[in-house]
Amino acid sequence: MKHLTEYRDAELARRLAAEIDRIITRPWAIMEVCGGQTHSIRRNGIDQLLPNGPDRGVEMIHGPGCPVCVTPIEVIDRAVAIARRPDVIFCSYGDMLRVPGSHDDLLRAKASGADVRVVYSPLDAVKLAEGHPGREVVFLAIGFETTAPANAMAVKVAKARGIPNFSMLVSHVLVPPAMQAIMASPDCRVNAFLAAGHVCSVMGSRQYPVIAERFRVPIVITGFEPLDLLEGIRRVVVQLEAGRAEMENAYPRVVTDRGNEEAQAVIAEVFAETDRTWRGIGMIPGSGWRLSEAFREFDAEERFSVGRIEARESPLCRAGEVLKGTLKPNECPAFGRECTPRTPLGATMVSGEGACAAYYHYGIPHHRSVHHRSAPHG
Repeated sequence: MKHLTEYRDAELARRLAAEIDRIITRPWAIMEVCGGQTHSIRRNGIDQLLPNGPDRGVEMIHGPGCPVCVTPIEVIDRAVAIARRPDVIFCSYGDMLRVPGSHDDLLRAKASGADVRVVYSPLDAVKLAEGHPGREVVFLAIGFETTAPANAMAVKVAKARGIPNFSMLVSHVLVPPAMQAIMASPDCRVNAFLAAGHVCSVMGSRQYPVIAERFRVPIVITGFEPLDLLEGIRRVVVQLEAGRAEMENAYPRVVTDRGNEEAQAVIAEVFAETDRTWRGIGMIPGSGWRLSEAFREFDAEERFSVGRIEARESPLCRAGEVLKGTLKPNECPAFGRECTPRTPLGATMVSGEGACAAYYHYGIPHHRSVHHRSAPHG
């Protein structure tokens, strides 16, 4: 239980919250980028510990760091179209099966006869392809920088073993371009960021100082346990109150400046940077990865000619505003009514890291939020 119980100490949490309350003099809006951090904040009541008055307080804004939530709807439509082919075994992680597309989802496709299988690793899909040479096996490769190394290795293994019936439907997205897009938005209310420690464990911290400097916004890399998050918030508030805008690493037990260079090398070999559409947000230039030319033969989008499928989002779903931090989940008129975990309109209500799911499962905060942007960045 090391690195778990020691970061869940209630007395230390109260001391950190008291320290934040002592030093804060103004209202600040802090975005936690990762959906896992959102769930930890809501599950552990961290937002309830923070000061939240009309003239001084912390508002936590929930960012787009849920890979299931930001996977564009057209990718889901492409996945369903491929999965319905009789020659295909379609493989995915379980949290993608109920993400709604324009008209359908993978679970309904499976119920109507499609061979959709839940796997726990992309290598499971490679093994399926090796064992079923007469079928096309497709893996839905989504996620941020954290899942990219394993997906890249699966493609490398398939190529090395000469497995021609394996392919990937790729929808990788990258955190730093999304942070920059949020800060450049005219309706941005973000004064500072808590950056996701697991992403930085792969890519390192080198990408963030330039963002902090360009937008005059503090960025603190942190983990997911209560004390990790409270310490990250404390460091952010210290910077904001001092008028500083720097990158700090509050998660040194996991994150280094250079990150995992072996993983980065595999990613660079297999993937190439591309523009990517984010569900509910739109196109962000240079915010994704696609298969590089050396591995394009494994691109399921090209293999099955599904690139031109046009998608349609539910007009009731306002997940895009939630992902950009301009709307709280419970401020959406459909929240808890037309949109529930059993009848989701958008991925933010389905995903285990979705902000709407966090509000639904852990309750709506009773304290008043700071709904205005209190000051320029830093």
